Amino acid sequence: MAHLMIVDDDEDFATAVATALTSAGHEVDICLEAKGAIQKMAEARPDLLILDVVFPDNSAAGFELARAIRQNTDELGSTPILMLTAVNEKFPLGFGARDIDDNWLPISAFLEKPVDLVTLCNRVAALLKGEEA
Repeated sequence: MAHLMIVDDDEDFATAVATALTSAGHEVDICLEAKGAIQKMAEARPDLLILDVVFPDNSAAGFELARAIRQNTDELGSTPILMLTAVNEKFPLGFGARDIDDNWLPISAFLEKPVDLVTLCNRVAALLKGEEA
């Protein structure tokens, strides 16, 4: 069983994802704001972070949070990050896995909402095993 954290302002969506991942045997925490997420991660380091991009107070908060996590010099900096977002619906710029970059988009994998929950659980399992997702 892995400890996962979901950082997403959509409480209904985060709860649905948490339910699916809990059913798959994981322990899941939800953080509804990007602000304070690093502190929450420091208190209970997750094995994997599921991160949205757009938050009400900052449309790029997820990008910024991913960069801040990677700049962290302790264990948090190596936490796998699965970006799960509908950013392309709001800003049709075509963000995707090809944009993953150590500096600009330092995440482990990218999935678009809406997401099939079986696909999500499979992607989480692969990332937790350290496999290419």
